[in-house]
Amino acid sequence: MTSETNQLWGGRFNQPTDEFVKIFGASVSFDKVLALYDIEGSIAHATMLSEVEVLTGSELKEILNGLDQIKNEITSGKFNWSIDLEDVHMNIESRLTEICGEPGKKLHTGRSRNDQVATDIRLYLRDYVVMINQELKKLLNALLDLAEKENNTIMPGFTHLQAAQPITFGHHLLAYFEMFKRDYERLQESYKRINTMPLGSAALAGTSYPINRERTAEILGFERISQNSLDAVSDRDFAIEFASNASLIMMHLSRFSEELVLWSSAQFEFVSLPDSFCTGSSIMPQKKNPDVPELVRGKTGRVTGNLVSLLTLMKGQPLAYNKDNQEDKEPLFDSVETIYSCVRIFADMVPKIEANKQNMLNSAIKGYTTATDLADYLVKKGLPFRDAHDVVGRAVAFGIDSKKDLSEFTLNELQEFNSKIDSDVFDTISLEGSINSRDHLGGTSPKQILNAIKVGRNSIK
Repeated sequence: MTSETNQLWGGRFNQPTDEFVKIFGASVSFDKVLALYDIEGSIAHATMLSEVEVLTGSELKEILNGLDQIKNEITSGKFNWSIDLEDVHMNIESRLTEICGEPGKKLHTGRSRNDQVATDIRLYLRDYVVMINQELKKLLNALLDLAEKENNTIMPGFTHLQAAQPITFGHHLLAYFEMFKRDYERLQESYKRINTMPLGSAALAGTSYPINRERTAEILGFERISQNSLDAVSDRDFAIEFASNASLIMMHLSRFSEELVLWSSAQFEFVSLPDSFCTGSSIMPQKKNPDVPELVRGKTGRVTGNLVSLLTLMKGQPLAYNKDNQEDKEPLFDSVETIYSCVRIFADMVPKIEANKQNMLNSAIKGYTTATDLADYLVKKGLPFRDAHDVVGRAVAFGIDSKKDLSEFTLNELQEFNSKIDSDVFDTISLEGSINSRDHLGGTSPKQILNAIKVGRNSIK
C-alpha cells in the first residue's frame, strides 16, 4: 500500500483518489454526529469478539483504552477529522490504529462499514426518539393545563375560517392535544423497529467468523436482531418512518402556529403570546411579531422535504448497499434536530399563552354561531330539518340587517319566523346553552372537557 492511496482500503488500487473525488465522496463533515455512537458500537463489537476468542484479552484492553481516548478527544474538540479518511468510521479506526497499533487493525474483523453505519444511525435515532417524546409529553401536559384553565372561555369554532358554532378555548386546545398524542404514540410504536440491530450482517452476506449477535445486541440494548443480512445493511425504512412521523408532527405544529399567528394579530386579538417568544420591528415600534410560530411554520417545509428526499433516495436502489445511502444522513439529521427544537420551544411557550376572553366572546356573538342550535330546536318541535334551516336562514338575514345576534332577538321577533318558537328557545340559542347542550363524549360542554382532560392525563402517564 502506497502513501498516495487510502490507508484503509488502498490495497486494491494503483492510483490515488482524485482530490475532488475525495471531497465529493466524503461524509465526515456531517456523519461525525455519529462519532460517539460509532464508538459505542465498536466497544460492543470488540467485547463480543473477545468473548468468542477472535480477540485476546490484552487486545481487547488496548482497543477499549484507545476508544476511550478517542472519545475524550472528540468530546473535548481535539480530534483531528480528515476528509481523506472519508467518514466518521474510518477516521476513528485510523486514529485507533495510531494509538494501539495492530490491535486497532483487528477491530473491524467480522463487520463492514455497511452494517456499522446502519447500527450507528439506529443508536442515534433511538436516543432522539426518546428525547423528542419527552418534549412531546411536556407539550401534551402544557396543552391539558391550559385547556383546564380555559375550560369556560367561549370562542367561535370555525369552518372555512368563518364563525360556525360556539366552543370553548379549552375544547379547541384539546383538539391539538389529540393530534400530538397520536404523534407521541406513533413515535413510541416506531421505537421497536428502530431498536433492531443490523450489526453482524457485515457487507451483505454475514461473516464467516464465529460471532455472537445476541451478545452484541445485549450489550447495545437492542430488543431485536435483523433476520436477513441483505435487508439489514440496505434498509432505511426506519429512517423513512421517522421522517414521516416527523412530518406529521411538524404539520400539526404548523397548523397550531398558523392559528397563533392569526389569533395574536390586532384583527383577532384572541391570544397574547409571551414577549420572550416574540420580536419587534426594526422600523415600526408598535409591532410584536410572532416569530416562534412563524419559524415553526416555515421549518415544516424542510422536514416534509426531507421525507421526500429519503423516499426518492431509496426508490430505485437494488440490493444491497449502495453509495446512494450516504445521502440518508443529512435529511435525517436535519429532521431530527428540527423536530426536537420545534417541539421543545412549543412546550416552553404554550404554558405562557394568555387568552383574551372578552374578544373571543365578542367574536362568537358576532358570528351567529348558535344558528344550528336554533335549527335543531325547531326540529325537536316537529319541523323538518330543511324547513328549519330555511327559517333560521331568514332569521339570520334579519339579524344582519338589524345588527343583532340571535340571542338578542325578542321572543316576538323570533316567533315571526315560526310560531313553534317559545320562551325556552333562549336556553338553546345562548352561547352557554349551545355549549352545554353538547354533553356527550367528545362534545363541547365544560363537563365533557374536564373529563377529557382527566382521560388525557391518564393516557400519557
